[in-house]
Order: sequence, then structure tokens, then C-alpha cells
Amino acid sequence: MGDKIALHLCMGSACHQLGVHRVLSALQKLMHEHGLDAEIDLKGAFCLDSCMHGIVIKVGEKTITDINPGNVESRFASEILPVLKNEKQR
Repeated sequence: MGDKIALHLCMGSACHQLGVHRVLSALQKLMHEHGLDAEIDLKGAFCLDSCMHGIVIKVGEKTITDINPGNVESRFASEILPVLKNEKQR
């Protein structure tokens, strides 16, 4: 496989207040469960400029907003995994 796919998770103060550390733990668990540890480079970002839209994840060119500890698993399955599959095909 070539380069890892970058997945940026906003760690700014607004996202911190919304529980980004619990989202981070859930993402790490989901990546492991789906066997993606070696394919994804999970990076923290200071701010992804969407503070009014909840916790933000950027994967490839797609920005995904309104992530929270309660929806991260379903959003991973419905939005993040399809983007990752698309990025892997490039």
C-alpha cells in the first residue's frame, strides 16, 4: 500500500469542550476494529474552522461536522468509511 490516508480530528478548544477526547478514543477503537490502523494517519488539528458545527473531522478533501461521542460510531460507518474506501482507490 502507498501513503497512509490522513484523518484530521479537530482538537481546538470548542471541540475539546464538546468531548473530542472521547471521540478520539472511539475513532482509535473503530480504526482497529476495521483493520485500518496501518492505512490511516490519525492527526490532531488545532482548528478546522467549523467551530459552530460541532466536532470536525477532515478525511481526504471531505470535511465532516457535528461529530459527537454519541454519534461517532454511526458517522464512521456512514460517512468516514466510504471516504476512506474512495481514497484507497486513488
